Amino acid sequence: MSLQVVGLGLLLIVPCSSDLVAQSPRPERQVLPVLDFPEPGLDDTASYQGYQTRFYRDSKQNTVQVYLEPKGGRVVTLWADAANESAGFTVRDAAGRATRMSWGAPAAEVTDSAAQRSIEYRLQADASHIQVGGFLLGTMRVERDYQYGKRHLQPLPLPPFRVAEESLLVADVSRLPAAERQRHLEVLRADDTKMLSSRLMPAVTSRCSDVHCSVRVERRSLDGRNRLMLELGVDPRRAKVEVHGENVTIRTQPGSPIAFAVKVTTDAAPLTPLTRAEIFNSKFLTFLAEAAAATDNAGRIRHRRMERQVRGVELLSSKEKLMAGLPNFATYFGRDMMMTVLMMRPVWTAGMSEHVIASVLRKLGPNGDVSHEEALGGQAIRENAVVYDSLVKGYFRARQAGRRRQADSLLAQAHGVLGELQKTRENYHMIDDEFQLPVLAARYLTDSTVSSDQKRAFLYDSSDGRGPRLVLLMRELNLLATWTRPYAENPRATNLVSFPKRDATHWRSASWRDSDAGYAGGRFAMDVNAIWAPQALESIGLILAALPKIGIDSQPTAYLANPASLTRAIETWKGARRHFEVTLSPAEVQKRVTAKLAWLPPAERRYWQTHTAEGGVRGSLSFLALSLDAAGMPIRVVNTDPATGLFLGSTTEPKMVLRDVAPFTRRFPVGLLIDSLGPVVANDAYAPRQIWERFKADLYHSPRVVWGREVNLLFLGLANRITAAARDPALGPYVSALHEALESTTKAVDASGLGYNELWSYRITGDRLRPIRYGTSSDVQLWNTTDLAVEFVLSQLPR
Repeated sequence: MSLQVVGLGLLLIVPCSSDLVAQSPRPERQVLPVLDFPEPGLDDTASYQGYQTRFYRDSKQNTVQVYLEPKGGRVVTLWADAANESAGFTVRDAAGRATRMSWGAPAAEVTDSAAQRSIEYRLQADASHIQVGGFLLGTMRVERDYQYGKRHLQPLPLPPFRVAEESLLVADVSRLPAAERQRHLEVLRADDTKMLSSRLMPAVTSRCSDVHCSVRVERRSLDGRNRLMLELGVDPRRAKVEVHGENVTIRTQPGSPIAFAVKVTTDAAPLTPLTRAEIFNSKFLTFLAEAAAATDNAGRIRHRRMERQVRGVELLSSKEKLMAGLPNFATYFGRDMMMTVLMMRPVWTAGMSEHVIASVLRKLGPNGDVSHEEALGGQAIRENAVVYDSLVKGYFRARQAGRRRQADSLLAQAHGVLGELQKTRENYHMIDDEFQLPVLAARYLTDSTVSSDQKRAFLYDSSDGRGPRLVLLMRELNLLATWTRPYAENPRATNLVSFPKRDATHWRSASWRDSDAGYAGGRFAMDVNAIWAPQALESIGLILAALPKIGIDSQPTAYLANPASLTRAIETWKGARRHFEVTLSPAEVQKRVTAKLAWLPPAERRYWQTHTAEGGVRGSLSFLALSLDAAGMPIRVVNTDPATGLFLGSTTEPKMVLRDVAPFTRRFPVGLLIDSLGPVVANDAYAPRQIWERFKADLYHSPRVVWGREVNLLFLGLANRITAAARDPALGPYVSALHEALESTTKAVDASGLGYNELWSYRITGDRLRPIRYGTSSDVQLWNTTDLAVEFVLSQLPR
């Protein structure tokens, strides 16, 4: 049997196995789902296209998600704990078609024993003869890559699937001289290379009695520290089970569905969940309680949605970190945490800002870089295996060249890597999160509801083992000073903060639009340079001014000795948006929209020609370009990123605010707004044709998609501007225009029925545009739970 998996401590199992652990487990306890999607009355079930998911709490209150993916017949159990692990398998009927799965019972059973935790649930297959295979146990990152690569859609039996990085490590150990090989095997808790190689694949065994038949799929992590197992169990009086290598066949009476159980057990470390009272402030909890008292149908539905979002926040929140989203991103993401806490400040406690800032500072790089994403458990093994491979290859090269001292040094380093094969690794390749940290820190330090003593104690705290948080924060501020200095001293476009090079001719999308086509191939992102950089510099000033007020002496920073230079830098960087400003005449708008429509498939072209308002095409259009190319010229893609500036208050002058808001209310394909859908994240009609082709091949941040994050930033930004201007009667027309923008975009998003998703798309059939759930959308997304802040803030708007 061959299978690619990643080592982690997760066990996918089905019936109770008395020999699973030596110590008797605690009694099983039945638990109902915390959340269940899609939910009739709240979700358009048709838009989910057969997809179903449930969220449970295990015995330690950690989150477990189970989802049924219908296109490939994939069943995945995600354990959102300290290892970000999952176990998945594929179910097909006798003809090889994806089998429709359904829940066999509403409740699951949870238990624990010593360091192990288990959850058992039941499924039903809509077929009397099924094949089960494609077992994949380990880090969720491998399952994620597995599905991104469409491997779950391949026919059973599936070809061998091993983690390439782990296979390299095993091959490297096998090549070492005998004595060294044994030293390395001892660190990996393996008797020989045969035992080590066996960990690349799970072992499949079966056992049947008169009343119970089970198939166990078990695998140890590559370093031997953890165990992961899947057991499928059926009643042999109702179904027959056969095992052929790594594939399982289950048959029952013709015409009868097959019922079976799935039990998952893990020995990974649990997280420490936060309670509702630790997350949400008293004002919001009162607001939620008042919503629960609604007696009308619309009010009850509104409360059900809010309660679902609150539970989503709880599922993602722990003292150690806030997870980015389930199922695909069940781990730390610096940007997602910071953006969410900024947006949720009206409804969250100040303690949540402290949790997030502490988590980010704990992971800062040596130069002050903010970690974008952590790799832990099985993913850490993958990445550390690459390091080991490079060291061993270097050892052989040095030995062959006669450089014995260098060879010995490299081999010693490789041995050290094996000793910490699951050591968490950090990814520092994003750049927008560097600018977000000072903005968040400044808003915390200037929060009048938090005492000076509490702020001072927080900054001096060194319990994370990295030294005082204050020192780490200053390191990050100095990094930003270095990055922003070239443009502050010489404000030309090519001195803006650049994306890193991906290769000789391409730039990595290293801000939130982090797909390949996200920034249309640009080098200088508008959101980083025109929004975040000026905000970060202003925040540095606020932080330096706040520290003495809370009793902390001035700290060494690049701007402390010369405050005037910070003032000049802020003013210079506020002018950076001029490089991104684009204004198109009515004739140019007409020309470019006509060309883009001609490029579309006939059915879509006819739809947009029919539904495009004539006046919308004829009008001129002004917007901030998505990015600049390598020469500093605008890449003319209309986009939603100005919503971030609106939210942060980067733009407050009414004329400029209305200019930034206008593309959100202009109908697509001229602007961004699609009726019954919402504002799409980008409109490339005014960019060159190669950009159209690029977005066509990579839809994640394309004109086909609406992002919930951007929608909520827009709503919060509009609400903030309305609140700020409502006190001035002279600004009545301006406030009315903002209200109209809020109403038109809210109406479109609400009509989609998908506004509580991470992102959503559409399909055009004939004369109809149907909103659909985006295929890789997270079911619970951290920054999409900011709907709660939107609900609360909009309820406070002056009427």
